[in-house]
Amino acid sequence: MTVQSYRLGEIAEALGAELRGDPETRVSGLATLQAAGPDQLSFLANPAYAKHLADTRAAAVILSPAAAGDNPTNVLLLNNPYLGYARLSHWFDPVPVAPPGIHPAAVVDPSATIAINAYIGPTAVIEAGAVIGDRVAIGAGSVIGARTTIGAGSIIRPRVTLAHDVMVGQRCHILSGAVIGSDGFGFANEKGQWHRIAQLGRVVLGDDVEVGANTTIDRGALDDTVIGNGVKLDNLIQIAHNVRIGDHSAMAAMVGISGSTKIGSHCVFGGASGVAGHLEIANQVHLTGMTLVTGDIREPGVYSSGTSADTNRRWRKNAVRFRQLDTLARRVKELEKKSEG
Repeated sequence: MTVQSYRLGEIAEALGAELRGDPETRVSGLATLQAAGPDQLSFLANPAYAKHLADTRAAAVILSPAAAGDNPTNVLLLNNPYLGYARLSHWFDPVPVAPPGIHPAAVVDPSATIAINAYIGPTAVIEAGAVIGDRVAIGAGSVIGARTTIGAGSIIRPRVTLAHDVMVGQRCHILSGAVIGSDGFGFANEKGQWHRIAQLGRVVLGDDVEVGANTTIDRGALDDTVIGNGVKLDNLIQIAHNVRIGDHSAMAAMVGISGSTKIGSHCVFGGASGVAGHLEIANQVHLTGMTLVTGDIREPGVYSSGTSADTNRRWRKNAVRFRQLDTLARRVKELEKKSEG
């Protein structure tokens, strides 16, 4: 593997950062403050790690102007060091770039439309009427269903399944094991027996959407399931049918969103959060980890539920008291009435 190196001067220019140090110093990778060597670049985004600045061997450190004191190395000053690190991470990403073309072991229906500069990996299946846009890469073993469209610059990792009539925007990134457009959980009950309801809607992903490994997004029952522009979904997330997620929202692993719920834009859901069905969540709502939402949230803000871990003995006592809260509340109400009388 060829190791690419860059001058600090060109890095500073690309990031729009102020360089304090030697612009000719070259770096060939990224590392933490503790592990960085003399040819690597590091960053300081969390003040808790500032103690490692004095001893770092990094060629340069990206940090904020407020943290730019007496540093033993070159520094790149940015108001958002973590964003600088994020942008530079792509410069050193070792993931192989797929060359344009269709692998001989791929199965492509003659009616599918494949851009000349797209890549279709071995054993991938492209079904009838699918449209694969410019510079799209389809990983090995992935299945692209009938009439599904994938926008320019999107990357579909190995073993992804996109069912029929899915629409994927531009520059999306879908990781291995994801299933998009599977049938929603829809059944009608008659006399104790369940009857399947055909799921007639689609899944529509906006631009710059990321879908984590083994995440599932169900197609709509009638209307579409819609994931807005810039949404980031972690691994092992379940998005049920007819859910709508607003632009630039992010969800950590094991979040579950029940059917027909509408999520606003710029929301952040912590790991293992759950939202019941047919609810509306406002813009800029932050759910902390393992929060359960059973009613509409109409105001932006941070919301929590659940309790932290405790010793089993104390937890059992508190659980008993929790079940007594309603009785206690009624007694308090009666006492207030008597005191008012």
